[in-house]
Amino acid sequence: MLKLYGGARSRASIVQWYLEELAVPYEFVKLDMQAGEHLQPEYLAINPIGKVPAIVDGDFQLWESGAILLYLADKYGKTSVSAEERAVFSQWVLFANATLGPGIFVEASREREMPRLLTPLNEIFSKQPFLLGNEFTVVDVAVGSILNYIPIMLKLDLSSYPAVLNYMKQLSERPAFQKSISQRA
Repeated sequence: MLKLYGGARSRASIVQWYLEELAVPYEFVKLDMQAGEHLQPEYLAINPIGKVPAIVDGDFQLWESGAILLYLADKYGKTSVSAEERAVFSQWVLFANATLGPGIFVEASREREMPRLLTPLNEIFSKQPFLLGNEFTVVDVAVGSILNYIPIMLKLDLSSYPAVLNYMKQLSERPAFQKSISQRA
C-alpha cells in the first residue's frame, strides 16, 4: 500500500486530498516534526532533504508535493494524457508551488504579487468552474490548495476576486478536501 509521510499542518494534506480524489488506498505516516522524526535516518533514506511530504509506492520513493501530484496523476489518473496535456499539468502545478504560493505567502511581495496572480485567475474562474475547463484535475488540487490556505493561514481580503472565492468554496466542499485539508486546518 502507498505510504504518505507528513506532519501536522504540512503540505502532505495536499497530496492526501489528491489521493482521496483518486480513491487510491494509502497509509498516512504522521511524523512528529517537533521531535525531529523527519530528520531521523529512516526518513532521510526516503527524503534526504528531510522535508515532507514524501511517498513510498512499492519500491518507488518520491518527495516534493508537486512532483508527487504529477506522479499520482500519471499513475492513478482516470485518463491518459498527451505530452501537451502533461506539460499543461506541469505548468500549473509548478505555478502553484513556485509562483502562487510565494506570491501570496511571502509578505514582502504580497501587495505587488496578489493582484498580478489573482486577477487572471479570477478571469479564468468567471468563465469556467475549474482551471482547465469543466473537469476537475490535478491542477485544481495544486492551485486550489494554495488558495484555500489563504483563509486558514492569513487574513486577506479577497472580495475583489469573487470568482476566485467561489472556486475556493466549491473546492472546499468536495468530500476529498473535507477528509484532508479541512481536517488538518
